[in-house]
Amino acid sequence: MYRFSYVTSVAGKATEVDKELFHQIITSEKVKGVCAKIAQTLDASEISKLKRNLPAFCWHAWFDEGKRKNYAAHASGLIMMDLDHVEEPRKKYEELAESALAMGLLAAHVTPSTKGLRLVFPVPAGMDLVQAQTYYVQALKLENVDACTKDLARLSFCVPEEYFLHLDEERLFEGEEVEAAEPAEIPEHPECPEPSEHSGPYPEDYDGIPYKALVECLQELLGGVPAHGSRNNFIFSMAAYLRYVCNDDARWIKAVLPTYGEANDKWARTVESACQRAQYKAMPHIVKRAIDNARHMLAVANKSEDEEMGDLPPQMPAKLPKLIAHLTKNVPEVCRPAVANAVFPALASHLNGVKFRLIDGTEKEATFMCVTMAKQSSGKSAVNKPIEYIVADIVERDELNRRREQEWKDASANKGANKEKPKRPDDLCVQVLVSDMTNAAFVQRMKDAGGRYLYTNLEELDLLKQLQTNGTKDIGKIICLCFDNGKYGQERVGTQSVTARVDVRWNWNASTTIQKGIQFFKGRMVDGTLSRVNFCTIVQDKSLPFVYGKYDEKYAEVLKPYITNLNLATGLVECPQALALAHSMAEECAEKGALSDDDIYQDLAYRAVTIAYLKAMVLYLAHDMTWSKDIAEFVRWSLQYDLWCKNHFFGEQVEEEKAKEQVQKRRGRKNLLDLLPESFTKDDAAQIRKQEGRTESPLQMINLWVFRGYVEQDSTGRYVKTENYLKRAPSQPFQ
Repeated sequence: MYRFSYVTSVAGKATEVDKELFHQIITSEKVKGVCAKIAQTLDASEISKLKRNLPAFCWHAWFDEGKRKNYAAHASGLIMMDLDHVEEPRKKYEELAESALAMGLLAAHVTPSTKGLRLVFPVPAGMDLVQAQTYYVQALKLENVDACTKDLARLSFCVPEEYFLHLDEERLFEGEEVEAAEPAEIPEHPECPEPSEHSGPYPEDYDGIPYKALVECLQELLGGVPAHGSRNNFIFSMAAYLRYVCNDDARWIKAVLPTYGEANDKWARTVESACQRAQYKAMPHIVKRAIDNARHMLAVANKSEDEEMGDLPPQMPAKLPKLIAHLTKNVPEVCRPAVANAVFPALASHLNGVKFRLIDGTEKEATFMCVTMAKQSSGKSAVNKPIEYIVADIVERDELNRRREQEWKDASANKGANKEKPKRPDDLCVQVLVSDMTNAAFVQRMKDAGGRYLYTNLEELDLLKQLQTNGTKDIGKIICLCFDNGKYGQERVGTQSVTARVDVRWNWNASTTIQKGIQFFKGRMVDGTLSRVNFCTIVQDKSLPFVYGKYDEKYAEVLKPYITNLNLATGLVECPQALALAHSMAEECAEKGALSDDDIYQDLAYRAVTIAYLKAMVLYLAHDMTWSKDIAEFVRWSLQYDLWCKNHFFGEQVEEEKAKEQVQKRRGRKNLLDLLPESFTKDDAAQIRKQEGRTESPLQMINLWVFRGYVEQDSTGRYVKTENYLKRAPSQPFQ
């Protein structure tokens, strides 16, 4: 059977579906009534409103704790194909039925609008959602397929029973999971019109790189396969960039660019429109990156098993400090370097009032913020179990204080409006916070902690964005305040509002995919944010088994003495060997930066040495204030590993931002409209703003240009410079 979910509304919690619940939904009078109204409505906005009254299936996944989020999703083994704009969906199904059933079709139904068709198949073994969609699209010669299948949390609005054209309940709810037929067993069809493969009288590669690989890398840099509603802009951007490697030839671009589920005629018009816009003389940086990424990907793929697999991080020492060896013993081998670094925020959260003397003579507490950046499904969650055991004693204490806090809330709620409310207890220290918290709750918890460190294991790096620093949404400021234990808080006038200003003590872990991580830190590369964070990654190696060990009472018992040592530590702790190691690491980094003439390496290394030294001191305390060669070797490796990750993921972007900084210092402000072609989009304007060091939305700027008659919007939604503006003399830099 398959495990998938449904929600009562778009924002509702996900509930796992069984056969009985499934039948309750599709036989519901509400579902039947809403779909009947939709079928009779022509207004698109009204249809959209009506759909929101429908429950929805999530065929692709089931979810932890009802959270319909991609980070909480578990793939169901199903894929839902959404065929848009089908005038006669029942007739279309009849055309597909024989082949679709032979491929293992599990369900098919008409959409609520009655102008579309949804097909549910098993995901073939070894494929992800995108690969599975491509597989079925090509085999069944499907058109107008919505391409946003990469989202595990994607919803499909429910329809009444009579809308279903096929439903294999036995396989869905009772039998074993069934894999789709192998490609060789699928009935043959004419070649699919999806132009993702090379065709026509054009070269098959660009400078030795197959166009298919180049398109995939460019697609990834632009955010991956587009969702429904954003395909047109995505195709336009892809075509505009491919001009630089396809000789500015629209037919050539069409030979290599997928349709992404867009109708062929609309897709073709978009490509041709992209080729008519003004073009920069120099190849854009994003195209150069796509070329480099594709070349690297091919180089790795072409290496033999005995050859080195490309640019890999430094290898972790074979012999580890006892605590690190214990914490990493139950995780898959490929995940151990990441876990070995990622456990420090949780470990250091046991320290209270403990400081260490740095190489510059100042004193610092053990603050750690660790981000794991790796591909999807690579094992980023491997650190969760070790962290759970590390903070178990804190969580136990927190539960007591959470109960006391709830009792105070209940007592306050039971008092009448004119009755005096009980005072909130001052000692409600709760250290381990959930990832979903408001700014007020964050400030209150820091105030309650009384100098202790808060700790959070964030499922996604983007969850940091829900916090604000005194009205600004720049999370970079919070990261800087965390590392420096700076002042943070909020002023409110309400009697029930939180008013506090405290020293920030917050250790946290977060994980993210590589592209999302790069995007998150964009604009924060040279302001000190990046250098204050510890980074790790997971390099996938399919030759190694991906197996977890057993977590039990014995595991907790071995860990307990190390945690006790951290809990008992007090005051200023000094270790001459660790301080000597920090001096040595700082000198080595300075020498390496000087010999390579690499200012960026030196900038990143300064705080990376501090982070590594703090790890050394945490391990020194955990091992009952005993120094060892194992600790020294591990810490030295940890420094090089952190710097490798920073340079590998962000080195190029840091270099670009530093260059922009220098340019901004040397020149006056430019006329941004002159930097844009005669016809441009909102995204083009945003890109120009970023190039000039401005990060806010371009909409206000564009609206001002429209108001002043500099630009106007054409029927396609693009902006075009007016004749009056073009007659003006070229602008000079503003004084």
